[in-house]
Amino acid sequence: QVQLVESGGGLVQAGGSLRISCAASGRTVGNYPMGWFRQAPGKEREFVAAISWSGGTYYATSVKGRFTISRDNAKNTVYLQMESLKPEDTAVFYCATGREKYGVSVHASWYDNWGQGTQVTVSS
Repeated sequence: QVQLVESGGGLVQAGGSLRISCAASGRTVGNYPMGWFRQAPGKEREFVAAISWSGGTYYATSVKGRFTISRDNAKNTVYLQMESLKPEDTAVFYCATGREKYGVSVHASWYDNWGQGTQVTVSS
């Protein structure tokens, strides 16, 4: 059984930084693609970033250059380092595992296990 637990969310001022984590059990993060998504109130869940099993990284246009996805295979954990945060980044952030080893997707339906989410709030 795969379990994902996000942590590290919180309140930060605009322009600030935050790193959120996703600790996995039941699946090795280094062997599968991992994705970060976010959902703001009243909006659909949207793709933020993904890392393929081979280490390739992919970002939404809105966060490219500000966010960095990485993983620590020894800790079986995926991270999302967020810089230059904006109020429009406020959302619940979720991590997810890809259902296939090869490839990566921006579509939430391609991911088969999800964490409970961590709230990130950016004040202006």
